[in-house]
Amino acid sequence: MSIGTFSYPMPSNEPVLNYVPGSPERKRLKEVLAELKKQQIEIPMYIGSKEVRTNKKVAIHPPHELNHTLGYFNAGEEKHVRQAIEAALSAKEEWAGMSWENRANIFLKAADLMAAKYRPYMNATTMLGQSKNIFQSEIDAVCELIDFLRFNVHFLSEIYKQQPISSPGMHNRLEYRPLEGFVLAITPFNFTSIGGNLPTSAAMCGNVVVWKCANTQIYSAQMFMRILKEAGLPDGVINLIYVDGPTVGRVCFNHRDFVGVHFTGSTGVFNNMWETIGKNMAMYRSYPRIVGETGGKDFVIAHKSADVDVLATALLRGAFEFQGQKCSAASRAYIPSNLADEVKKKLIAGVKSFKMGIPEDFTNFINAVIDEKSFENIKRYIDNAKKDPKAQVWAGGKCDKKAGYFIEPTVIEAKDPKYASMCEEIFGPVLTIYVYPANRFEQTLELVNNTSPYALTGSVIAQDRSAVELATNKLRNAAGNFYVNDKPTGAVVGQQPFGGARASGTNDKAGSILNLYRWLSARTIKETFNPPVDYRYAFMAEK
Repeated sequence: MSIGTFSYPMPSNEPVLNYVPGSPERKRLKEVLAELKKQQIEIPMYIGSKEVRTNKKVAIHPPHELNHTLGYFNAGEEKHVRQAIEAALSAKEEWAGMSWENRANIFLKAADLMAAKYRPYMNATTMLGQSKNIFQSEIDAVCELIDFLRFNVHFLSEIYKQQPISSPGMHNRLEYRPLEGFVLAITPFNFTSIGGNLPTSAAMCGNVVVWKCANTQIYSAQMFMRILKEAGLPDGVINLIYVDGPTVGRVCFNHRDFVGVHFTGSTGVFNNMWETIGKNMAMYRSYPRIVGETGGKDFVIAHKSADVDVLATALLRGAFEFQGQKCSAASRAYIPSNLADEVKKKLIAGVKSFKMGIPEDFTNFINAVIDEKSFENIKRYIDNAKKDPKAQVWAGGKCDKKAGYFIEPTVIEAKDPKYASMCEEIFGPVLTIYVYPANRFEQTLELVNNTSPYALTGSVIAQDRSAVELATNKLRNAAGNFYVNDKPTGAVVGQQPFGGARASGTNDKAGSILNLYRWLSARTIKETFNPPVDYRYAFMAEK
């Protein structure tokens, strides 16, 4: 029973540490990186109160150092999905009945643990397991994940305060119930913060969760799960399993108590999930919530008035940070003819200046792509461009997987604005440029809007304010996150709620109050203090 209205004010964003030479955080991180590389851990699934181990051990190798083994995870099967659902449903009543202040404080404690004690471990597991440099890891695995937890507590407390008005003689109130069943969270490899946010945002609202993370993110996911346990998360509230996607879907989407999926991944997988859920509607207790952030073919459109240094920097960072493996990465750019030569020189110089290698060497800007499948897919686009008369490789293009999955950042000029690498999601360090006549900016905006089925992020680079306004209006539906004179990546929780529409997902804006509404089911309660005792109304009288 609540005996007070508790305050969770708007937090500040977690400060990003710099890890400059000689700093204590750099020294400590180096120690933890060395510590983790000296050991091989066995990673269990977390189902209810049990750490589940199986006979199928799968090795985890850093994408940048394939001859090294970080440990092994215990791969599960169909029975483990069923066990996770049972554990979740068993925990549901007690978790949903827990007071808000105790539920909230679990996640606030987890955030504080990550900000201090576990900061180097969240960074190190992400750097080693997903091949992120220290800056990319710090802003993702630490700062953004901490922000998700703290801001979501604040947002949910604000939702709980939203109450209806009451007329004389009655009292109205809203209670925000968790959904009546279990939520499935399916998370990707590329952001440790997404891996943490998708299950915890639903759980924070009183829901119980089955969490299936990408196999290539297990090394950092298990670290976050251990932090949640230390913060006091009850057994069964979030159940972390390592089972293949089709098996997870087959079991969960055919269960009567499935009430929602929180997903980040490919558009094709999301579409198949939606179709399956639709066909199974007759078996569910409730209409499931389907929330997804999917693909992107994100753009940068430059006006003839653009500052060339601003433009080149936005492209070099936006396209190549974390090897272009961001849903928001700049993948296609439209450059006016009056700036093309200068931009080309700066992009070539920038790519040549990049250092590429292991993330333990902090001087490396570029690391490895996530796995062999991704490597081969990206390489295919680059190889095709090298021999296609409709394309010209400006810079980069080398691919080598002897020691790790290394792909040199690559800039392609497409002679055709509908060339394959201008239209198709590649998810790697490949930027395709189309040079358009400088006096055809408005027509090029139409091209930007209609080239891709996706609508996740995009940016306009211009000093001419009328050009900015024109692009903002013309591209209103082309991006859920739109940037002016900046790269199209780097959304910050509480500042730029993230998500796109069209083929990029349901635009439910992770990192905002909007997302949390999806994991709540409101009940209106009206209490009448002096109820009527006669059915007749005054208008029924004859005189």
